[in-house]
Amino acid sequence: MNNLGQALRIALRALRINKMRSFLTMLGIIIGIAAVIAMMAVGSGASYVISQQIASIGSNILLVIPGSTTSSGIRTGSGGVQTLKAADARAMMTDCPSVELASPVVRSSGQIVYGNQNWSTLLMGTTPELFEIREWPVVSGRSISSSDVDGAAKTCVIGRTIAQTLFGDEDPLGKMIRIKKVPFIVIGILEAKGQSPQGTDQDDVIFVPLRTAQRKLMGSQFPDTVGSILVKAKSEELLPKAEKEINDLLNQRHRITNGKDPDFTVRNLSEILAVAEQSSKAMSLLLGAVASISLIVGGIGIMNIMLVSVTERTREIGIRMAIGAKKRDILLQFLTEAVLLTVMGGLIGIALGAGGATVVSKILSWPTMISPVAVTVAVLFSGAVGIFFGFYPARKAAGLNPIEALRYE
Repeated sequence: MNNLGQALRIALRALRINKMRSFLTMLGIIIGIAAVIAMMAVGSGASYVISQQIASIGSNILLVIPGSTTSSGIRTGSGGVQTLKAADARAMMTDCPSVELASPVVRSSGQIVYGNQNWSTLLMGTTPELFEIREWPVVSGRSISSSDVDGAAKTCVIGRTIAQTLFGDEDPLGKMIRIKKVPFIVIGILEAKGQSPQGTDQDDVIFVPLRTAQRKLMGSQFPDTVGSILVKAKSEELLPKAEKEINDLLNQRHRITNGKDPDFTVRNLSEILAVAEQSSKAMSLLLGAVASISLIVGGIGIMNIMLVSVTERTREIGIRMAIGAKKRDILLQFLTEAVLLTVMGGLIGIALGAGGATVVSKILSWPTMISPVAVTVAVLFSGAVGIFFGFYPARKAAGLNPIEALRYE
């Protein structure tokens, strides 16, 4: 322990004597650690955003949309013909054991008016189950009920963006708005959801009862058809089974025989978004790996400077050996100097990396997350670089012949 303390004091004195050279030696490590910390913070922020977006969609979600159909030899694209019905969603809840909830959805866009304010937004007709599937609670008022759907009531639930845009500080509950010139009463305000994985504002939406939308807002030659069906499986483990059950059920209901293309598509939203999250993590690791190359360059710089230092201090090494210093003492001294350089550079780099991540966050309005694990790894890695690249110069110093060292000029 005394030897280590003495080596540390000698190392600090050597660094103070050559301040500029010490700083330039640390520069590679500083830049490397700062780049790694900043890149990992940005990458972690991206992963966090995606995970929050996944959570905002809901868990264990399947989306059923109309598929392509062929008519008179002409094949439509996906969703070209409305082939799904509200009855399909009801059948899923009764005939598919792995399905917990299913909600048919129709969507359109339209102008809404309140007083002298107006706004163009997304209109969605649906059933009460949608809000449970999306895990989207009403924070004020009530949600759409089954009686609203059965009676085609002119009621609506609005997103946070609509509430702020049309009503400002006024309480929207009980107020009448006009949707495509049809009067509706606001019965509820939804909790804020934020952006979707596609970058759209999920709170810029109005929900109305399904039958109301079909009959009074979105006239169609097939009034019972729906644009999509949102399904929630009973658990994440049952998602593949629920998907198979839905495919089998719809094939039977739509009379899809062998060799005939299905007129619907089932998509696993959780799986799609999980791939996006994995891609974000992989990109974060790639950026960190690229930034860590500068650590290798910094380590080589430290080895070069330490070799120069050994040459300059050859006589000092000879004197220390002559008065009783052993090879391990010389090895420890130069190794301590190398590790001290890299650790100090690492600490400065962490501070700069954290500052850089904060600047990026403020300029781009992008969340950054500095992980304690990343900071710990950065410190340990910088120390490891010092040991790895400082060992050869230290060993060379310890291997000098005392007599030859004393004669060195």
